[in-house]
Amino acid sequence: MLESRPTGDVFVQMAPAIAPLIKKEFSEVKAYCRVAEGSANGIITIENPGKKGSVQTFREDALAYADGSFFTLFTFPLLSGSPQTALSETNTIALSALRAKKYFGSEKVLGKTLTINNQFGKTLYTVTAVYKDMPENSDLKFSAILSLQTLANPANLNGNGWARLDGFDGSYVSNFFQLEDHSDKIALEKKINTLKQKLDSQDKSKFLLQPMSQIHLGSSIDDPYQTSGSLSFVYLLSGIAVLILVIAWFNYINLSTAASLNRAKEVGIRKVVGAGRFQLINQFLGESSLLNIIGFAVALLLVYSVQKSFNDFTQKDFSLEGLLADPSWIAAATLLVLGAFLSGGYVAFSVTSLQPVQILKGGSGLKPNAGKDSWLRKVLVVAQFSVSIILIIATLVLYRQLQYMQNKDLGFKAEQRLVINGPQLGDGKLLETSSVLLDNQVSALPYIKNICHTGIVPGTYYSFNAAGIVRQGEKPDDAKKGYAMGIIDDRYLSVFQIGLVAGRNFTVQEAEQAWEKSGKLMINESAARQLGFETSQKAAGSIVSWGQPFEIVGVVKDYNHQGLQKAVDPIIFMPRRSGGKLVLQLSTSNMQRQLKELEALYKAAYPGNPFEYFFVDQKYNEQYNTEKQYSQVFALASMLAIFIACLGLFGLASYMTEQRTKEIGVRKVLGASIADILALVSKDFLQLVLISIVIACPVAGYLMKQWLQDFAYQIDLAWWMFAGAAGLVIVIAVLTVGFQSLKAALMNPVQSLRNE
Repeated sequence: MLESRPTGDVFVQMAPAIAPLIKKEFSEVKAYCRVAEGSANGIITIENPGKKGSVQTFREDALAYADGSFFTLFTFPLLSGSPQTALSETNTIALSALRAKKYFGSEKVLGKTLTINNQFGKTLYTVTAVYKDMPENSDLKFSAILSLQTLANPANLNGNGWARLDGFDGSYVSNFFQLEDHSDKIALEKKINTLKQKLDSQDKSKFLLQPMSQIHLGSSIDDPYQTSGSLSFVYLLSGIAVLILVIAWFNYINLSTAASLNRAKEVGIRKVVGAGRFQLINQFLGESSLLNIIGFAVALLLVYSVQKSFNDFTQKDFSLEGLLADPSWIAAATLLVLGAFLSGGYVAFSVTSLQPVQILKGGSGLKPNAGKDSWLRKVLVVAQFSVSIILIIATLVLYRQLQYMQNKDLGFKAEQRLVINGPQLGDGKLLETSSVLLDNQVSALPYIKNICHTGIVPGTYYSFNAAGIVRQGEKPDDAKKGYAMGIIDDRYLSVFQIGLVAGRNFTVQEAEQAWEKSGKLMINESAARQLGFETSQKAAGSIVSWGQPFEIVGVVKDYNHQGLQKAVDPIIFMPRRSGGKLVLQLSTSNMQRQLKELEALYKAAYPGNPFEYFFVDQKYNEQYNTEKQYSQVFALASMLAIFIACLGLFGLASYMTEQRTKEIGVRKVLGASIADILALVSKDFLQLVLISIVIACPVAGYLMKQWLQDFAYQIDLAWWMFAGAAGLVIVIAVLTVGFQSLKAALMNPVQSLRNE
């Protein structure tokens, strides 16, 4: 859920200079706000109020730049400061209540100053507002918001020309527009794209205006926010939950109908002594309602007891209190009442229709295998087991795909690679000197095998994306092709053990000069193909143009820099030896001691900078968290669906054997063996399970084939997945029905025939 004005708000990604132009040109736009996330992250330095001359430092990764309209366009309440002026001036900052207390304690915050060191250099900011902490269910969650107007001053860009607010290239800002009431979004979208074509007639891409209500789960535009979800997955889980609930209700009907045969005489006697049908219906409906209410209460207790574990599993902060504050509780109550009435109503009306004369003469009062009732139960069993088989197959496919992604050769080595974030606090030249010193100290440690400096790490994003890279004799639209740009040094390939297919690696001198002065680049095989080279060997030594001529000194073997959900991107590698992240290839015999030693060296080299690290293999596997959750959800749903399906089968078996008691007795008197009786009772149920298998396997195959299309690298659907699911269900069905069949086979025929 995104906290915003409820009406007329849309979102779009575009260059920073376009939003003000749209506001000026089109009267439908009431206000706009540009938000740049991630770009502001860095180290905050504050003078220690208790010790004059000393400072406190905090690394923050939830900072954002925003226009002065942020607190008027969005509904985040201010605790102090003015919404109209909080971010309207340059070098101003608004703090969350939590950060204000963390930085300044109980002191008055407005007017205080702090320094932020990020990619735009070292900048002093004045606190002009404090806002209430953004809620967990908001897509926007910032610990501090900096005035975007600060970047309008070229002196505050630190050479990052791509961030100019008057630029028409790139889209590092998210643009939010508040429209006038009753504005036509489609018409405005056409006007904006017409304006876009006037600005750049060569660019054929189009802007899409996405309603704010669709940002979190919308499928039309990639959601840039960390709390983004999958609407299809929400529908899937909701569908499974409703299906399981409906199956449970129908199973209640099966079990209650079977049990009602044992209460037939009770119903007959109550009718004889004067009980009306309405009274009996009320009795059965009351029992059904009571069971549903008890089930609902037990469900609430279970949800409350497993809430923490469920939140850890989903990595979300769900709570029952949230349901009470949301209209969804009305739907839950309606579903409870409707389910109780429908499930209890069928039993009530069918049982109260029994004829007392037939009952008291020794009959059941029902015709055996009555057409509609029999078909309803059989269809239900087929449906239940079909769903169960589909879920089992889905679980197997998900598990195999996850195992495939985790075990496939990625083209690089991730194990025992430690990444340490580079410093952001300190003088540039001094940091370079400290970097060389730290490299020498770390390289001398006995457990360090190799080191490198890099702007990219497998499993994380690239340094940036760029276009306009072309070779000689370029073709139309070549300049529009995009490339992932990676800043690396001469040791990057050896640290990650990534191979070359043509040419050579960067030299130490080229890495120290950096790409601007050396004029050298490397590319991967995918980039070579996109640039139009017939072979990698022809690409090595060739010249490409990107503002200036660059020589391709080597072609790197394709490796999966990001998860296997995506194909290999065309990557351009640029040399630079200093800066970025420090990657260590090390042995892990005594990791805790090694980390403490590395931390001491790091803090001595970069005073005031926090020591932050991660392991490459762990970071890389985090990309598969969604698949892991899907696999666990489907496994749990499969077990639950099978359990409920078995209850349904048990209920149907109870019902059928209860009605065929006399038939079984006659067969035993005529010489039928226990095996004959088991086969007689089980045959019909196994036929239903086989029908379920025939229905479920093609459906599951189609659904899983469609799901696997989202992966650039995917497994093949194997026959054993379908056979395993079918075999498992057959075994479970045989065991479930076998209990009732054996009970019927062992029954004394005298007991069932004594009334004849």
